Amino acid sequence: MAWEEWEQLKTDAQARRQGGVTHTQLNQLAAPDGGGGGSTRGDLNVHQKDLASIGSAARALFNDFDRYHDRARLSSMKAAGGLKSEGFALGAALDHVAEHWVDQAQTLLDACAHISNHLRYTKNQHAADDTYIAGTLSSISQLDKGFDERKGS
Repeated sequence: MAWEEWEQLKTDAQARRQGGVTHTQLNQLAAPDGGGGGSTRGDLNVHQKDLASIGSAARALFNDFDRYHDRARLSSMKAAGGLKSEGFALGAALDHVAEHWVDQAQTLLDACAHISNHLRYTKNQHAADDTYIAGTLSSISQLDKGFDERKGS
């Protein structure tokens, strides 16, 4: 990048800042369809209602599946035993599926619990971040006020 180009970029940024338009643009031009910082707000919006709905669904799936998943395994094992005793090869295959059912069921339960717990953690962490940022910005504005008072503004 040439020095003149750098100076022009700085001048353009200063003009945007003075005009009240600020945004971050990383290593590319804004998309022609309006994405990539063309608005005053970011493109990613997450609403608490949506997160709560996902967390509730994950929790409900966890609770219901945890309550009923073993019935399927026990029924499959009973059916496998009956098929094997009658000489059907399908009995051994069904027994194999029933044995692996426990691992698969636990994986699903773990994933549901992880989703629910992570959303709860994320909600709490964002609330803490918002409080921290608000406190920091408040401190900066107080500091700025003190400097303005010293200058006699």
